[in-house]
Amino acid sequence: MPTRLPQPELSSLRLRLREPREDDAPALFAIHSDPQVMRYWSCPAWTRPAQAEQKLAEIRRQRRELDILVWAIADARSDLLIGSSAVFAMNLEQGRAEIGYSLHRDWQGRGLASEALRMILRHLFDGMGLRRIEADIDPRNLASCRLVERLGFVREGTLRERWQVNGECADSALYGLLRRDFIDPQATYAQGHAGAPAR
Repeated sequence: MPTRLPQPELSSLRLRLREPREDDAPALFAIHSDPQVMRYWSCPAWTRPAQAEQKLAEIRRQRRELDILVWAIADARSDLLIGSSAVFAMNLEQGRAEIGYSLHRDWQGRGLASEALRMILRHLFDGMGLRRIEADIDPRNLASCRLVERLGFVREGTLRERWQVNGECADSALYGLLRRDFIDPQATYAQGHAGAPAR
């Protein structure tokens, strides 16, 4: 059965964003079983490898039945899954959606999450014509907050004690990004050179 929404492969020199595959299960489990990576998620860290297989099966089902996009963030050289990003709660008529993302701890701190999100946001705004993207982030997750703010997201409010995970209540910082506020160096470069004389 075909997926409801086509999902193009996106790539840069360092990353390949593609459909998740069954053989991604071990790498996906390595991310979601890490308590440090999962510290600020709305669900606890995984404890069984079968949870990764179940998640991949769920992604395949969602891609068939729902308006959802899920990219495996893979290293361009090895094609190893090092993270993932999902675009969900999509309302195509209203032109908005919500985005989430994760990255293996060993690959953090290199600007890779920002690189992946910029490619995805370009597709959502320019390829799909969306006008607004939202993100729900634990306000204690300062690195994630700074990441989306560098992309142009604005913190629009806080929902107190929205999630309860492992007996701990957590707030949600709600972020929104409008197409006109997206900070995209690639687009800025292109605009700055659009009128340059031919050599």
